[in-house]
Amino acid sequence: MIAFGIAGFFFLLFLITWIRDRRVLRNGVYLVLTIMFAGIGTVFALDAVSDTAARLLVVAVLVAIPVIIFVLAIFLTVNGVTMWKREGHRPANLLSLAAGLGIIGFVVFNLIVTQWSSPKVDALQSTLLLALTYISFLFVCFLAYSFVYARIRGSRKVDFIVVLGSGLRGSRVPPLLASRLDRAQLTWERARAKGRTPLLITSGGQGPGEDVPESHAMATYLVDHGVPADQILLEDQSTSTFENLTFSRTIMAGLNPKYRCLIVTNNYHALRAAFTARKAKVNGQVLGSPTAAYFWPSATIREFAAVLLDHKWVNGIILGLILLSGLGQALL
Repeated sequence: MIAFGIAGFFFLLFLITWIRDRRVLRNGVYLVLTIMFAGIGTVFALDAVSDTAARLLVVAVLVAIPVIIFVLAIFLTVNGVTMWKREGHRPANLLSLAAGLGIIGFVVFNLIVTQWSSPKVDALQSTLLLALTYISFLFVCFLAYSFVYARIRGSRKVDFIVVLGSGLRGSRVPPLLASRLDRAQLTWERARAKGRTPLLITSGGQGPGEDVPESHAMATYLVDHGVPADQILLEDQSTSTFENLTFSRTIMAGLNPKYRCLIVTNNYHALRAAFTARKAKVNGQVLGSPTAAYFWPSATIREFAAVLLDHKWVNGIILGLILLSGLGQALL
């Protein structure tokens, strides 16, 4: 029952922080800890009824872990090859391949060092395992909370719908950006059908290799698909997500100091965009649009890496302590 009590405590923390602001990663940490301790409590509760059933459940979980790791490594490696072929050889497109090969490499490393057991090698192995466990835990929190955040909607009574830019091909809107614009237009049309009058804001400046600012091409796309030009505002100075949101906030606050908005981006980017919106002090939640399945793994890993860097001091200190602990074991 203690495990259930701890699960209840973390769930209460989750509810409190969710109500205060759903745009923080610690909500995901509390959610995963809730699930973990609820699972432990379930095992103990089952053990009180049937020792055999509890043992079978534990064995099933222990067997599932290496199977999941194996399947994940193969999936990420295959997906990485697909990204290589379809999206080119830019480092950002190779993250799933690197992750898959990294998992395989770590498994092979463990098999090898097991044969060379020594205090220093054991210390290195345990340090790497602890560091990877920490990063894996945060990644699970990120994935779990991304899933939850995407499925719980806030108020639809918004004054603005902000569409974040993601790059052009010359002056043409590519499929990734078109997905955002289509989702924003659908949301705008549904709001209009209910008697609401939100304005659309296309947000994005002109980057390298682009013939026009992203916001201009985005607005043209929306007009071509039936949105009246007078329903679209342009933010054409930004070069990053933070600037997208900061400059859009200036436009919105200038027209309505008490505005509420909805921010549209692709689903893999939604959670980090929500974190950025909080940092930029934008009063709005984020809505994700569909992304090609093959693109999602690498993009999600990239988003997670960016979130880790956004919290570099905390993560750096924790990983540094893990490293120092490993060095201390090696020197003993």
